[in-house]
Amino acid sequence: MTPSTLIFDLDGTLTDPLVGIVRCMNYALSSFDHPPRAEHEITPYIGPPLEIALKELSGSEDEDHIKRLVATYRERYGELGYAENTVYDGVPQMLVTLAEQQIPMLVCTSKLGKYAKKVLQEFDLIDYFQTVSGGGYQIRKQDQLADLLKSNSITQDSIMIGDRAIDLSSAAANGLSSAGVLWGYGSREELQQEEPDYIFNSPLELVEQLTGS
Repeated sequence: MTPSTLIFDLDGTLTDPLVGIVRCMNYALSSFDHPPRAEHEITPYIGPPLEIALKELSGSEDEDHIKRLVATYRERYGELGYAENTVYDGVPQMLVTLAEQQIPMLVCTSKLGKYAKKVLQEFDLIDYFQTVSGGGYQIRKQDQLADLLKSNSITQDSIMIGDRAIDLSSAAANGLSSAGVLWGYGSREELQQEEPDYIFNSPLELVEQLTGS
């Protein structure tokens, strides 16, 4: 059965943010005399909230310091980092096909809403989505989904789609179905541990399985 609404994560699901995130993380860290980190050290933090990443990468337990790191990261991200994404192969056609099927689509991301919208606008994806739900400091994705349910922006038969465990566990916390995607930053093992309803290898497979087309 075709779902009523599809809710997409952004980073690692619609776009690959690696270059921008690595540069912005190291800009924030080096601005406060923390050593820069290699790409492979930063990659595991693509997806979870920014404050968690910067807390662990900096080794700081000082909440005020972490807030300053986050603000510094966002200085560069808002100017340059948002445009250092690339759109995953197959995603534009996936969105075209889903739109042709008249399936409502939303974005739910831990990224600040204004930056998520800048990314989507930069790559001409914004018009496919009815709503963009952005996060904020210590705002959990499961609470974002709960708010979307409360506001009737989504219904209980919607599907949350993302590349990391946090996307799937947040869906489960709200009684929503979920789908993991393997072209982002989460491994099959990470996704399977959350027992999603689907795991997709490609955007084409997502369209075929969710719409039967």
